[in-house]
Amino acid sequence: MRVYQLERKTKETEIKVELNIDGSGKSDIKTPIGFLNHMLELWSFHGKIDLTVNAKGDTDVDYHHLIEDIGIVIGMAINGALAERRGIRRYGFASIPMDEALSFVTLDLGGRSYLIYNVPFRGYIKDINIEVFEEFFKALVSNAKMILHINVLYGKDLHHIVESIFKAFAKAFKEAITVEDSSIPSTKGVI
Repeated sequence: MRVYQLERKTKETEIKVELNIDGSGKSDIKTPIGFLNHMLELWSFHGKIDLTVNAKGDTDVDYHHLIEDIGIVIGMAINGALAERRGIRRYGFASIPMDEALSFVTLDLGGRSYLIYNVPFRGYIKDINIEVFEEFFKALVSNAKMILHINVLYGKDLHHIVESIFKAFAKAFKEAITVEDSSIPSTKGVI
């Protein structure tokens, strides 16, 4: 099983993550940011990934540090769980609607990092500026060694927009980590 555990502590945040990418969609998410908890639970459930996150940080200052650092640690856990990435499908694609919102996510687990975040919406969900989710995904892809393209085609309700992103990410990720054989999915012979 592809499982990875990681702890990271800084002066701003303290995060513990356990990730099983061959799981069944169970999650135990404990952060002081309710909407982030909801999004991580969706990613776990729809990606059939077992995910435990225990995190706290200086949310009295801002949510930015904690959300970005959770992205860092989850990205590191993904990279660790995938190891040499032997046999994976490598690429994943998903288009997911959430009522009036539609997101399309494409990713490559080929060992390089790049993020395209085409989300032309701004505003707040409760007290979270949704722009911070771009920082979450930047941190995640950088540490997971993943190319990730997120395109929101349309939407009105910010909750629906962000939820469609996380669900599409879950489905694309699940497709990319699917094991097809025992080869390294690169003509270079290494990722």
